[in-house]
Amino acid sequence: MCAMVLVADDDLRHAEGIRRYLVADGHETIVVHDGRAALDAARRDRPDLLILDVMMPGLNGLQVCRTLRQESDVLVLMLTARRTESDLLLGLELGADDYLTKPFSPRELVARIRTLLRRAPRSAPQHTARGLRRVGRLSIDPVGHHVTVNGERVECTRGEFAILAAMSEQPDRVFTRAQLLHHTRGLDRSSTERTIDVHVMNLRRKIEVDPRRPEQLLTVHGVGYKLAVCPP
Repeated sequence: MCAMVLVADDDLRHAEGIRRYLVADGHETIVVHDGRAALDAARRDRPDLLILDVMMPGLNGLQVCRTLRQESDVLVLMLTARRTESDLLLGLELGADDYLTKPFSPRELVARIRTLLRRAPRSAPQHTARGLRRVGRLSIDPVGHHVTVNGERVECTRGEFAILAAMSEQPDRVFTRAQLLHHTRGLDRSSTERTIDVHVMNLRRKIEVDPRRPEQLLTVHGVGYKLAVCPP
Protein backbone atom coordinates (compact mmCIF):
# COMPACT_ATOMS: atom_id res chain seq x y z
CA MET A 1 0.00 0.00 0.00
CA CYS A 2 1.61 3.25 -1.16
CA ALA A 3 1.11 6.46 0.76
CA MET A 4 2.36 10.00 1.25
CA VAL A 5 4.68 9.99 4.25
CA LEU A 6 6.05 13.06 6.03
CA VAL A 7 9.36 12.48 7.85
CA ALA A 8 10.30 14.99 10.58
CA ASP A 9 13.77 14.41 12.02
CA ASP A 10 16.47 16.98 12.80
CA ASP A 11 19.23 14.44 12.06
CA LEU A 12 19.68 15.09 8.34
CA ARG A 13 21.57 11.86 7.66
CA HIS A 14 19.05 9.77 9.57
CA ALA A 15 16.12 11.44 7.84
CA GLU A 16 17.65 10.85 4.42
CA GLY A 17 18.15 7.17 5.22
CA ILE A 18 14.51 6.85 6.19
CA ARG A 19 13.45 8.66 3.00
CA ARG A 20 15.41 6.26 0.79
CA TYR A 21 13.85 3.19 2.37
CA LEU A 22 10.35 4.65 2.08
CA VAL A 23 10.83 5.60 -1.56
CA ALA A 24 12.15 2.09 -2.26
CA ASP A 25 8.98 0.75 -0.67
CA GLY A 26 6.88 2.83 -3.05
CA HIS A 27 5.89 5.76 -0.82
CA GLU A 28 5.90 9.43 -1.74
CA THR A 29 8.06 11.05 0.92
CA ILE A 30 8.52 14.59 2.24
CA VAL A 31 11.33 15.41 4.69
CA VAL A 32 11.57 18.30 7.16
CA HIS A 33 13.97 18.90 10.03
CA ASP A 34 12.16 20.77 12.81
CA GLY A 35 8.81 20.77 14.58
CA ARG A 36 7.46 23.98 13.09
CA ALA A 37 8.21 22.79 9.56
CA ALA A 38 6.56 19.46 10.39
CA LEU A 39 3.39 21.22 11.51
CA ASP A 40 3.34 23.44 8.42
CA ALA A 41 3.94 20.54 6.04
CA ALA A 42 1.31 18.36 7.70
CA ARG A 43 -1.27 21.12 7.30
CA ARG A 44 -0.25 21.96 3.75
CA ASP A 45 0.38 18.51 2.22
CA ARG A 46 -2.03 16.38 4.28
CA PRO A 47 0.15 13.23 4.41
CA ASP A 48 -1.26 9.79 5.13
CA LEU A 49 1.36 9.16 7.80
CA LEU A 50 3.80 11.26 9.81
CA ILE A 51 7.09 9.88 11.13
CA LEU A 52 7.86 12.23 13.98
CA ASP A 53 11.10 12.40 15.97
CA VAL A 54 10.48 13.38 19.59
CA MET A 55 13.59 15.53 20.05
CA MET A 56 13.56 18.40 17.53
CA PRO A 57 14.34 22.13 17.73
CA GLY A 58 11.54 24.64 18.04
CA LEU A 59 8.50 22.48 18.66
CA ASN A 60 9.36 18.99 19.82
CA GLY A 61 7.61 15.91 18.48
CA LEU A 62 5.22 15.62 21.40
CA GLN A 63 4.07 19.22 20.93
CA VAL A 64 3.55 18.63 17.21
CA CYS A 65 1.58 15.46 17.89
CA ARG A 66 -0.62 17.21 20.46
CA THR A 67 -1.39 20.06 18.06
CA LEU A 68 -2.12 17.83 15.07
CA ARG A 69 -4.45 15.60 17.08
CA GLN A 70 -6.69 18.63 17.59
CA GLU A 71 -6.85 19.13 13.82
CA SER A 72 -6.67 15.76 12.06
CA ASP A 73 -6.46 11.98 12.42
CA VAL A 74 -3.25 11.60 10.41
CA LEU A 75 -1.33 8.46 11.37
CA VAL A 76 1.61 9.29 13.66
CA LEU A 77 4.64 7.08 14.25
CA MET A 78 6.93 8.52 16.92
CA LEU A 79 10.70 8.03 16.95
CA THR A 80 12.38 8.34 20.33
CA ALA A 81 15.76 7.77 21.91
CA ARG A 82 14.10 7.71 25.33
CA ARG A 83 13.71 4.25 26.75
CA THR A 84 11.60 4.78 29.87
CA GLU A 85 8.08 3.43 29.71
CA SER A 86 6.56 6.72 30.90
CA ASP A 87 8.13 8.62 27.99
CA LEU A 88 6.87 6.10 25.47
CA LEU A 89 3.37 5.98 26.89
CA LEU A 90 3.14 9.77 26.90
CA GLY A 91 3.32 9.76 23.11
CA LEU A 92 0.46 7.25 22.93
CA GLU A 93 -1.62 9.28 25.36
CA LEU A 94 -1.19 12.32 23.10
CA GLY A 95 -2.59 10.33 20.19
CA ALA A 96 0.41 8.72 18.49
CA ASP A 97 -0.49 5.46 16.76
CA ASP A 98 2.83 3.72 17.31
CA TYR A 99 6.45 4.37 18.29
CA LEU A 100 9.93 3.06 17.61
CA THR A 101 12.86 3.39 19.99
CA LYS A 102 16.21 4.28 18.43
CA PRO A 103 18.21 2.56 17.15
CA PHE A 104 15.90 0.51 14.93
CA SER A 105 16.28 -1.35 11.66
CA PRO A 106 14.85 0.13 8.46
CA ARG A 107 13.04 -3.16 7.86
CA GLU A 108 11.22 -2.81 11.18
CA LEU A 109 10.24 0.78 10.33
CA VAL A 110 8.82 -0.27 6.96
CA ALA A 111 6.92 -3.16 8.61
CA ARG A 112 5.39 -0.83 11.19
CA ILE A 113 4.32 1.60 8.48
CA ARG A 114 2.70 -1.15 6.45
CA THR A 115 0.80 -2.31 9.52
CA LEU A 116 -0.44 1.17 10.35
CA LEU A 117 -1.57 1.87 6.80
CA ARG A 118 -3.30 -1.50 6.56
CA ARG A 119 -5.25 -0.88 9.75
CA ALA A 120 -6.17 2.74 9.04
CA PRO A 121 -9.92 3.21 8.46
CA ARG A 122 -11.05 3.80 4.90
CA SER A 123 -13.31 6.69 3.99
CA ALA A 124 -17.00 5.79 3.74
CA PRO A 125 -20.35 7.49 3.13
CA GLN A 126 -21.61 9.40 6.14
CA HIS A 127 -24.78 8.60 8.07
CA THR A 128 -24.67 4.91 7.26
CA ALA A 129 -26.20 2.64 9.88
CA ARG A 130 -24.79 -0.58 8.44
CA GLY A 131 -22.54 -2.31 10.94
CA LEU A 132 -23.47 0.01 13.82
CA ARG A 133 -22.95 -1.79 17.13
CA ARG A 134 -24.78 -0.94 20.33
CA VAL A 135 -23.48 -2.23 23.65
CA GLY A 136 -25.26 -0.78 26.65
CA ARG A 137 -24.84 3.01 26.56
CA LEU A 138 -22.30 2.76 23.74
CA SER A 139 -22.75 2.95 19.99
CA ILE A 140 -19.69 2.06 17.92
CA ASP A 141 -19.69 2.81 14.20
CA PRO A 142 -16.78 0.90 12.61
CA VAL A 143 -17.51 2.44 9.20
CA GLY A 144 -17.83 6.05 10.28
CA HIS A 145 -15.12 5.50 12.91
CA HIS A 146 -16.91 7.19 15.79
CA VAL A 147 -18.29 6.38 19.23
CA THR A 148 -21.25 7.82 21.10
CA VAL A 149 -22.29 7.45 24.75
CA ASN A 150 -26.01 7.95 25.30
CA GLY A 151 -26.11 9.68 21.93
CA GLU A 152 -23.24 12.07 22.75
CA ARG A 153 -20.20 11.69 20.54
CA VAL A 154 -16.83 11.14 22.24
CA GLU A 155 -13.44 11.60 20.61
CA CYS A 156 -11.20 8.54 20.63
CA THR A 157 -7.66 7.99 19.43
CA ARG A 158 -7.06 5.26 16.87
CA GLY A 159 -5.84 2.90 19.55
CA GLU A 160 -8.83 3.53 21.78
CA PHE A 161 -11.27 3.10 18.91
CA ALA A 162 -9.59 -0.14 17.82
CA ILE A 163 -10.11 -1.57 21.31
CA LEU A 164 -13.81 -0.69 21.38
CA ALA A 165 -14.31 -1.91 17.81
CA ALA A 166 -12.70 -5.26 18.58
CA MET A 167 -14.54 -5.78 21.88
CA SER A 168 -17.92 -4.68 20.50
CA GLU A 169 -17.77 -7.50 17.96
CA GLN A 170 -18.03 -9.96 20.85
CA PRO A 171 -19.52 -8.27 23.92
CA ASP A 172 -18.87 -10.03 27.23
CA ARG A 173 -15.94 -11.89 25.75
CA VAL A 174 -12.74 -11.49 27.77
CA PHE A 175 -9.80 -10.21 25.72
CA THR A 176 -6.21 -10.55 26.88
CA ARG A 177 -3.91 -7.56 26.60
CA ALA A 178 -1.94 -9.38 23.89
CA GLN A 179 -5.09 -9.84 21.83
CA LEU A 180 -6.02 -6.19 22.17
CA LEU A 181 -2.48 -5.14 21.35
CA HIS A 182 -2.78 -7.08 18.12
CA HIS A 183 -5.97 -5.22 17.24
CA THR A 184 -4.53 -1.80 18.06
CA ARG A 185 -1.10 -2.06 16.54
CA GLY A 186 -0.66 -5.43 14.93
CA LEU A 187 2.53 -6.12 16.87
CA ASP A 188 3.58 -9.30 18.61
CA ARG A 189 3.20 -9.74 22.34
CA SER A 190 6.84 -8.87 23.00
CA SER A 191 5.78 -5.22 22.65
CA THR A 192 4.68 -3.63 25.90
CA GLU A 193 1.14 -4.60 26.86
CA ARG A 194 1.12 -1.72 29.34
CA THR A 195 -0.06 0.46 26.42
CA ILE A 196 -3.41 -1.35 26.52
CA ASP A 197 -3.84 -0.39 30.18
CA VAL A 198 -3.27 3.25 29.24
CA HIS A 199 -5.83 3.09 26.43
CA VAL A 200 -8.37 1.45 28.75
CA MET A 201 -7.76 4.06 31.45
CA ASN A 202 -8.33 6.86 28.93
CA LEU A 203 -11.43 5.16 27.52
CA ARG A 204 -12.97 4.87 30.96
CA ARG A 205 -12.63 8.61 31.42
CA LYS A 206 -14.61 9.08 28.22
CA ILE A 207 -17.32 6.40 28.39
CA GLU A 208 -17.93 5.61 32.06
CA VAL A 209 -20.10 7.61 34.46
CA ASP A 210 -17.47 7.04 37.15
CA PRO A 211 -14.10 5.91 35.71
CA ARG A 212 -13.07 4.65 39.14
CA ARG A 213 -16.05 2.28 39.19
CA PRO A 214 -16.42 1.15 35.58
CA GLU A 215 -19.67 -0.50 34.56
CA GLN A 216 -19.01 -1.38 30.93
CA LEU A 217 -15.28 -1.61 30.27
CA LEU A 218 -14.43 -4.12 32.96
CA THR A 219 -11.21 -5.65 34.23
CA VAL A 220 -11.10 -9.43 34.50
CA HIS A 221 -8.27 -9.89 36.96
CA GLY A 222 -5.46 -12.11 35.80
CA VAL A 223 -6.84 -12.25 32.25
CA GLY A 224 -7.64 -8.90 30.62
CA TYR A 225 -10.71 -6.82 29.82
CA LYS A 226 -14.26 -7.21 28.56
CA LEU A 227 -17.02 -4.93 27.29
CA ALA A 228 -20.14 -5.74 29.30
CA VAL A 229 -23.43 -6.02 27.42
CA CYS A 230 -25.39 -4.26 30.16
CA PRO A 231 -24.10 -2.25 33.11
CA PRO A 232 -24.40 -4.37 36.28
